[in-house]
Amino acid sequence: MKAILKNRLFSVTAGMLCAMGAAQAQTPGPSAADTVSRHSLTGNVALVSDYRFRGVSQSYRQPAIQGGFDYTHASGFYLGNWNSSVSSNAYNNGASLEVDLYGGFRFPATKDLSGDIGVLHYLYPQAQLNSAPATPTGNKYNTTEIYFGLTQGGFNGKLSYAVSDYFGLNGSTAGYAFFSALPDRGSSKGTTYLDLNYNIELGRQVTLGLHAGHASVRRYGELSYTDYKVSMGKEFAGVNLSLALVGTNADRRFYQTGDSAGLNARQVARPGLLLSASKTF
Repeated sequence: MKAILKNRLFSVTAGMLCAMGAAQAQTPGPSAADTVSRHSLTGNVALVSDYRFRGVSQSYRQPAIQGGFDYTHASGFYLGNWNSSVSSNAYNNGASLEVDLYGGFRFPATKDLSGDIGVLHYLYPQAQLNSAPATPTGNKYNTTEIYFGLTQGGFNGKLSYAVSDYFGLNGSTAGYAFFSALPDRGSSKGTTYLDLNYNIELGRQVTLGLHAGHASVRRYGELSYTDYKVSMGKEFAGVNLSLALVGTNADRRFYQTGDSAGLNARQVARPGLLLSASKTF
């Protein structure tokens, strides 16, 4: 009798183990698609009638071509590169190119609020400040900032803090870094920029964008200013077309750019209408 019970118990146990093994074999593991979906790579390209950075023209109020790419991981980590043509009058002796390299981490702060922290480096290949027309100094425009941002719905705000001299401005370059000479007050490290934006969807793929920003240049208050932008964008066949009004209250004694011969200067912070066409892929 005991032998019969043992045999039956063994048969039942073996059957259960086989069923569990079959169930596990039928349970799919992470698919290749699931693995790939944790990684995202996008690109962008744009043509603009004038490249404005924080309200100030970087292209001598001429058209510019721009583009870059962004890698994002599902964890919130990201890396990116963005590039734009710039004027050799604004960035002397270089390749007429701005290369932005950045990385950071996005995270949920509350149910409806997300945060963003990162670092951004502005690189101008071979460019060097001129102390006079056609007289390079060896001082570079390259700048590094750290930033922290918050986003809720259509609103986002970001505070950037320069951990290097602000686009080459320091005690040794104060006399020629901007159009009018400044006194030597030391390094401009610690310069901040507050960036506030609100986007409103109006329907039919039309978006109204509102922007206000304030640059506070450390030790050189004459250079501090507020800028604004009001834009209207619409998507056509995958291309986003935008018209924007941009302006600042920057002191025009300093925010001018001379040509390579030093004969002509342009106001690069005055209000202007901008046109742009961009595509993300």
